[in-house]
Amino acid sequence: MSAAPAYSEDKGSSAGPGEPEYGHDPASGGIFSSDYKRHDDLKEMLDTNKDSLKLEAMKRIVAMIARGKNASDLFPAVVKNVACKNIEVKKLVYVYLVRYAEEQQDLALLSISTFQRGLKDPNQLIRASALRVLSSIRVPIIVPIMMLAIKEAASDMSPYVRKTAAHAIPKLYSFSLSLDSDQKDQLIEVIEKLLADKTTLVAGSVVMAFEEVCPERIDLIHKNYRKLCNLLIDVEEWGQVVIISMLTRYARTQFLSPTQNESLLEENPEKAFYGSEEDEAKGPGSEAAASTAMSARKPYVMDPDHRLLLRNTKPLLQSRSAAVVMAVAQLYFHLAPKAEVGVIAKALVRLLRSHSEVQYVVLQNVATMSIKRRGMFEPYLKSFYIRSTDPTQIKILKLEVLTNLANETNIPTVLREFQTYIRSMDKDFVAATIQAIGRCATNIGRVRDTCLNGLVQLLSNRDELVVAESVVVIKKLLQMQPAQHGEIIKHLAKLTDNIQVPMARASILWLIGEYCEHVPRIAPDVLRKMAKSFTAEEDIVKLQVINLAAKLYLTNSKQTKLLTQYVLSLAKYDQNYDIRDRARFTRQLIVPSEQGGALSRHAKKLFLAPKPAPVLESSFKDRDHFQLGSLSHLLNAKATGYQELPDWPEEAPDPSVRNVEVPEWTKCSNREKRKEKEKPFYSDSEGESGPTESADSDPESESESDSKSSSESGSGESSSESDNKDQDEDEEKGRSSESEHSEEEGKKRKMKKRKKVPEGQEGGSSSDEGSDSSSSSSESEMTSETEEEQVEPASWRKKTPPSSKSAPAAKEISLLDLEDFTPPSVQPVSPPTVVSTSLAADLEGLTLTDSPLVPSLLSPVLGVGRQELLHRVAGEGLAVDYTFSRQPFSGDPHMVSVHIHFSNSSDTPIKGLHVGTPKLPAGISIQEFPEIESLAPGESATAVMGFNFCDSTQAANFQLCTQTRQFYVSIQPPVGELMAPVFMSENEFKKEQGKLTGMNEITEKLTLPDTCRSDHVVVQKVTATANLGRVPCGTSDEYRFAGRTLTSGSLVLLTLDAQPTGAAQLTVNSEKMVIGTMLVKDVVQALTQ
Repeated sequence: MSAAPAYSEDKGSSAGPGEPEYGHDPASGGIFSSDYKRHDDLKEMLDTNKDSLKLEAMKRIVAMIARGKNASDLFPAVVKNVACKNIEVKKLVYVYLVRYAEEQQDLALLSISTFQRGLKDPNQLIRASALRVLSSIRVPIIVPIMMLAIKEAASDMSPYVRKTAAHAIPKLYSFSLSLDSDQKDQLIEVIEKLLADKTTLVAGSVVMAFEEVCPERIDLIHKNYRKLCNLLIDVEEWGQVVIISMLTRYARTQFLSPTQNESLLEENPEKAFYGSEEDEAKGPGSEAAASTAMSARKPYVMDPDHRLLLRNTKPLLQSRSAAVVMAVAQLYFHLAPKAEVGVIAKALVRLLRSHSEVQYVVLQNVATMSIKRRGMFEPYLKSFYIRSTDPTQIKILKLEVLTNLANETNIPTVLREFQTYIRSMDKDFVAATIQAIGRCATNIGRVRDTCLNGLVQLLSNRDELVVAESVVVIKKLLQMQPAQHGEIIKHLAKLTDNIQVPMARASILWLIGEYCEHVPRIAPDVLRKMAKSFTAEEDIVKLQVINLAAKLYLTNSKQTKLLTQYVLSLAKYDQNYDIRDRARFTRQLIVPSEQGGALSRHAKKLFLAPKPAPVLESSFKDRDHFQLGSLSHLLNAKATGYQELPDWPEEAPDPSVRNVEVPEWTKCSNREKRKEKEKPFYSDSEGESGPTESADSDPESESESDSKSSSESGSGESSSESDNKDQDEDEEKGRSSESEHSEEEGKKRKMKKRKKVPEGQEGGSSSDEGSDSSSSSSESEMTSETEEEQVEPASWRKKTPPSSKSAPAAKEISLLDLEDFTPPSVQPVSPPTVVSTSLAADLEGLTLTDSPLVPSLLSPVLGVGRQELLHRVAGEGLAVDYTFSRQPFSGDPHMVSVHIHFSNSSDTPIKGLHVGTPKLPAGISIQEFPEIESLAPGESATAVMGFNFCDSTQAANFQLCTQTRQFYVSIQPPVGELMAPVFMSENEFKKEQGKLTGMNEITEKLTLPDTCRSDHVVVQKVTATANLGRVPCGTSDEYRFAGRTLTSGSLVLLTLDAQPTGAAQLTVNSEKMVIGTMLVKDVVQALTQ
């Protein structure tokens, strides 16, 4: 190469090999000097006539730009080659000019005629590059030239050039905001033309231009809405994000809210149940009228175009791009019915395995969603557990989500996690964990005492920050129940000598002052100590010392009068003006004087007024008014360029504006025939109209709705085709009537399918989405049945065999215990009646106390007595009671066995008695009894059902069905029936008890009445309340009982230490803190009655 000598000469004739090179100015250092000859070799190469040298030079220059080096001084040499005939050189020249045209505008303007010639070049890449360079020269003089170039490029044959034209529109609009209205209208015309483009390459770019220039012109989107929905799956990822964001706002202005009538849908089952007796009394005509009224209460029908958007965006949840998944998630959150929003949870959880930056954005959005839609993320609780390698901001966001997801069922798991997090070395994270424990205690009343005891134990922690944060949270919790926690206030008062963190000291002083009547002896002493160190305290502490002095002066002036005067005198001369003002104000208020006598009479009302307890809320509570996934939502502040999410319209706008006219000459052409063949994949108006599911329906009902939409899409397409062909005044009526007709046809087909398929095969044959969708329909559908469908409960019952009904529930439980997407393996619990051989010796000599115990444990008499499930009046002669048998359930050892007693007090036989479709909370499952074919008048029958309550006292709601009626019933278990007895030795009991301390231990003091001090009575009352086994004990005044929860097999250990005087202490140790707390209350109530 001829450039090699030039390059070597340029490297420096003054410096030898290995020596530093110095600049031309002797005063300047070699490092900071600029080498004026460093690009001479490149300039020479660009000036030669050989294309190979020019190409090599351009490659080196573009490589320099890619490495971030400045190559602007080469602009004159490069711009001369813009007219080069070599295509490869020309491409690289345009790449360079796009980068530096804005900086060197004057030189770029000299070559503008060359750029205009480039717009006519036969190569599409050259045409696009020329337009890109032209739009990068930001000089107002060339606006008309650019406008003309953009118009021509918008009609170009190449989609790549049309895409570049779409990119040039926002550039022209942004640097010439002073465009007159005529020029802006010209740009909008170009956008309208490009929006009609049918290529996926252009779609994303033109929507971006639309968002920049005229986002308010929604009328431009109407005709292109269905095309954009159908093209969405094939658009590039960047374009998908832009289009989804625009369509979200479009849908909020054009469709009705799918959640507007869900409250009515939820009420329907109960209304139908309670209204049934009156309707029967009135006669058969009233029943028909009621069903008509009920159907009229569901006016919402989803627009087919709304459904089209939801259906076409759903596959993008599997996109490799986190931005696309997040865009679809926000679209579903803002637009979908509540029953369908759950599909986004799994996709968002998948993103949590990505980089920490992606995790941060996703968790911000999940934290907002989990406040309103908690149930959506509950199955994935384990995915939000915190890893030690997570950055602090990720840890705090995961902690926020865990706190939002905490409920009475999973709170023991969550609190166990929090206990581990408190030992972390990250102090900010530990402080956030303690605040999270406080929020859990506020939101879930049953664990408040447990959390409070755990926080009090943290007060002995070596780390001062942990102690300080605990004090602040304890202060907030004590405000809710101050009278019950005088001991904790005393304990906090003792910490004033050791804690030095100002906020913690101030919180303790506020507590002592606010509840000084609970600690009348300690409060004056604390004031005495604080008066000594007053001058050395922080300002926030001094203000609370003044408050404490004022409150004690008003309640106990004999002991604290002089101390108060001393503190106020010190504060009067403090350097901080706030403290001086507070001291003067307080003195005038509490000390009677001639001028301030009127105020001092009300001093007690001012200082000792009852204060409302603080509300501990999530910082993400009010963020959902920003569009999810936006920068404004991330910052919790309106960012520049942010467009508000519109409110849903009260009435639906005219949907016919989205109909597209088909030109006459294309109707019978071959191209139209080809389009019809492709119709099932890309249709212009796919859609179905059907009522949304109720808000709290199961995942199964959600997938059922999807299968409905897929089965009805064919008829929806045919209706929209006919609309497009017939452009008369009645086109919209025809379309809606056809969609209604298609919905009826779909229901009839389903009914036929149910009748044809045998019982054994019914479970796996229902929908595209999966076998889960073959379960029950929602209650709202059931209540609005017509007389033809009155026979359906029998078909629902036969739909799935009893063994398969517990499968979905078991699957939900597994997500809390094992990996997120793997099936469960529930921990086995040994049957309670088996006594281990190693305990035989321990149990031999205990005949006096334990001989009546072992048989009584399995006796239903000692458990909760017979309870009413259905009254004979409400059941029209059918009376149903139930008892907890405490026998192992034969079908599943993890289930609670419940005996159901039926009796027929009517004059007619009751036929086909069975359990209908249950509607259960997550994790709870039912094993139903075999159908009772007939129950004659005056007869009784008993059946056995199994309930897996998932270690919670949530009620299991289900239906008892006969051939003619359905009755809604509910069984709520006492906490003592959720466990089975376990027999162990004293040593084993103590060993296990030692493992369950801290927040796993709940203690309560009580006084036993005279009637409850004998061994036999105590044992009988405890075992009647809870299904526990007696553990042998060496001392006569101590009773021990042990059991395991049926579902998870967690140990429950109960100890009662009774004194001869009647004073006793009850202790329960269990991993399940909620169960422990509730068990303590129940046992105390049983022993003290």
